[in-house]
Amino acid sequence: MELARSACSKEHQKIYAGWFAFADPDGDGRVTGADATKFFAMSGLSRSDLKQVGAIVDSKRQGFLGFGQFVAAMQLVSLAQAGNEITQDSLKREGAHVGPEPTTDRFVVVMSGSDERTIPGNTIAVQSDMPFTGLTTFGGAFLSKFECSQMPHPLLDHITFVDTLGVLSGEKQRTQRSYDFTGVTSWFAAKCDLILLLFDPHKLDISDEFKRVIASLRGHDDKIRVVLNKADQVDTQQLMRVYGALMWSLGKVLNTPEVVRVYIGSFNDRPVNESAVGPIGKELFEKEQEDLLCDLKDIPKKACDRRVNEFVKRARAAKIHAYIIGHLKKEMPAMMGKAKAQQRLIDNLGDEFAKVQREYHLPAGDFPDVEHFKEVLGGYNIDKFEKMKPKLVQAVDDMLAYDIPELLKNFRNPYE
Repeated sequence: MELARSACSKEHQKIYAGWFAFADPDGDGRVTGADATKFFAMSGLSRSDLKQVGAIVDSKRQGFLGFGQFVAAMQLVSLAQAGNEITQDSLKREGAHVGPEPTTDRFVVVMSGSDERTIPGNTIAVQSDMPFTGLTTFGGAFLSKFECSQMPHPLLDHITFVDTLGVLSGEKQRTQRSYDFTGVTSWFAAKCDLILLLFDPHKLDISDEFKRVIASLRGHDDKIRVVLNKADQVDTQQLMRVYGALMWSLGKVLNTPEVVRVYIGSFNDRPVNESAVGPIGKELFEKEQEDLLCDLKDIPKKACDRRVNEFVKRARAAKIHAYIIGHLKKEMPAMMGKAKAQQRLIDNLGDEFAKVQREYHLPAGDFPDVEHFKEVLGGYNIDKFEKMKPKLVQAVDDMLAYDIPELLKNFRNPYE
């Protein structure tokens, strides 16, 4: 976008030329991104506003501003400083396009960006400044079903959304996937702050694949929120039956005696269908929506605490892993029969876990899944594992007992 220079008087063009020369220290007739950032920071506008200005004037993504683009940027900054909304005044349209499109055929990350664009998965996974480089381990088949959608929005400066694939019933869908679907969901679950499991009142069945997905969330129970969406499509009597059936199904899948929190409502931009649920149902939906939004708004406030929580969780998991590997290594014979001994250990891995638990007085709930551990362990030679080093385990214990509490004393959440 380049505003017409003819709209500026000659006097104004001289003023802009002087500012352009100031912003272009090397005098090559181009203001680079770094120079533009330094120059426009003097305007006092927020980084979010300046990102929108840059996206508008550098629509071709050249990475620099010519004189005409610089003039356009100066005029937009003037509008913003006068209190006008840049997006509304300049673009004359909404910042995001949302509609009932079939967009659930891939994993989509929605995050903040200087302009609206879509980045393919193979590209975003190799960018070192993005937190998705770990996804390369799932191969090109997954990355072709993964993309990042960027757009300028104040909310996205603090929260990033990940929209996953819908999970349908049927074994064919699972067998024809060319990547580890539950592995991907587990990867995202370990790094996110909140997990929303969406259910439809007309489709309460939990398929085998959905069960595997929920099982892959093991250890992240504090992040899970269950949402019964489109609840205004049934009347009050049917809604009570649907809610009871959903709670019964979740109780069988989650394998926990605690009751999971379920948000009920119709979470879209349309008004609640009051003719179906009545005024009491409408009031309930509004309160449930408010509670869910409060959970979302609290994400930035709790982000720092969540990181410390995840760090402590991984440190304890690493310590238990060290105990298990050290025990298995110790059980291996020194000379003969190593292959038979390894197979025996793998076959009786549950018993070996129990031995480790009793020997080191560890909680049973902190141990990894036995079947998954067997599957992974089968590809390694236990005899080549390192012996457990008590000093390293003690260092982890000291960190958890002293270093982390001391860190929390000196650390304060910037949002508080």
